[in-house]
Amino acid sequence: MERTAIFPGSFDPFTRGHAALVEEALRLFDRIVIGIGSNTSKQGLLNVENRKRLIDDLYAGDPRIETRIYTGLTGDFARAAGACAMIRGVRNTADFEFERTMQSANRRLFPTLTTVMLCTPGDVADISSSTVRELLAFGHSATEFLPAGTDITKYL
Repeated sequence: MERTAIFPGSFDPFTRGHAALVEEALRLFDRIVIGIGSNTSKQGLLNVENRKRLIDDLYAGDPRIETRIYTGLTGDFARAAGACAMIRGVRNTADFEFERTMQSANRRLFPTLTTVMLCTPGDVADISSSTVRELLAFGHSATEFLPAGTDITKYL
C-alpha cells in the first residue's frame, strides 16, 4: 500500500529548506503531494500558478512528487489527496509551538490525519521565504537560499 503525505504551505518562494524537508519526507513516505495554499487576499512575490510551476520544474521526472494548488482546510486537501499524514517543518521553538497548536486542532477535525513534524536540517534552518522575498525586494541575489539551479526570474 502506497503511503502518501501532503506538504502544505504557501511556498512563496520554495526554498532550499523546503526542498530538504521534501527529501527527508521521501525517506518516510512513498509519495509527497506538495500543496500550495491559495490565499487571494495575500499579495506575494509569485502568483500561485508560478509557485506551482517552479516546484513542478524542480521535481520534473520524479513520479513520487506531485504539486497541487488548493483552497480551504488543509485536512480536506489531505483527504482529497489520499494522504495519511501531513509534513510540517520546524526550524525553532516558535515554529514548534505554532505547529503543536495546529496539530491539536487538526487532530480534532481530522482524527485519521497524522501530523509529522520534521526538524529542518541545521544548514538550511535559517532560510525562510520571507528572507528571500526581502532580499529580492532590495535587489540582492537570493540564489544561495533557493534549490540548486533555480532561476527565480523565470517565475516573477
